[in-house]
Amino acid sequence: MLVVNGSRLECRWIGQALSGRPVLVFLHEGLGSVAQWRDFPDRVAQALGLPALVYSRAGYGGSDPVRLPRPVDYLNQEGCLHLPAVLDHAGIDKAILVGHSDGGTIALVAAGDEGRRQPADPRILGLVAMAPHSFVEDLCVDAIAKVAEIWRRTDMREKLARYHGDNVDCAFHGWNDTWLRPEFKRWHIRDFLAAIRVPVLVIQGEDDEYASLEQVTVIRDLVPGGARTLVLAQCGHSPQKDQPDQVAQAIVAFVSALLPDAA
Repeated sequence: MLVVNGSRLECRWIGQALSGRPVLVFLHEGLGSVAQWRDFPDRVAQALGLPALVYSRAGYGGSDPVRLPRPVDYLNQEGCLHLPAVLDHAGIDKAILVGHSDGGTIALVAAGDEGRRQPADPRILGLVAMAPHSFVEDLCVDAIAKVAEIWRRTDMREKLARYHGDNVDCAFHGWNDTWLRPEFKRWHIRDFLAAIRVPVLVIQGEDDEYASLEQVTVIRDLVPGGARTLVLAQCGHSPQKDQPDQVAQAIVAFVSALLPDAA
């Protein structure tokens, strides 16, 4: 456990932190947790020879719960306040962020946050954002509304409880209810994207049910210097599950170029 901003956070270390070497920090999706990454972080960390930290945000997995409803800017708060505190308490002075969905958004916010720090957090050397959200699309809201119906009509709650335990209602409603609030449609992170100064890799599936490829275009166009992009065929909202080999290879190639001993 890490104790961050008054909350205990479930975490898992892969390998040992080495002086002068960056740490991969994995940031889960809107209904994710440490366990739901399965062995994907292990594969990437082993291929790169780097340590990794995987953690469940407050309200998820085995971490402490949070008070609901979440604020509309909860993703901004995660990137601006909570993730930097995680790096502080974990003793990480060089980080490469790997985020999925909400986690990808949080990584983008953290790398572009110039409101609290000038410049943005120097510990972040680069980031990989898989299926991130930079603004709210109608197709995403429609998909999330369908998930709410599935929650009501099926055993989805029991299945998620295997990963979230007593946090299952907090995890679901903190995500689903917030995204379905009318005022959330106005949320976006365009200002954060324009402030990013580190290398970015965006990965998205052509068949992503929560986002169009406009998400990739907006990030590529707004990040100064552009962002590397990888769009995968026959891939939905979870590239690391639908195309694990290709995604792992892309991440390894991207991160390898960021390491101090890269050619």
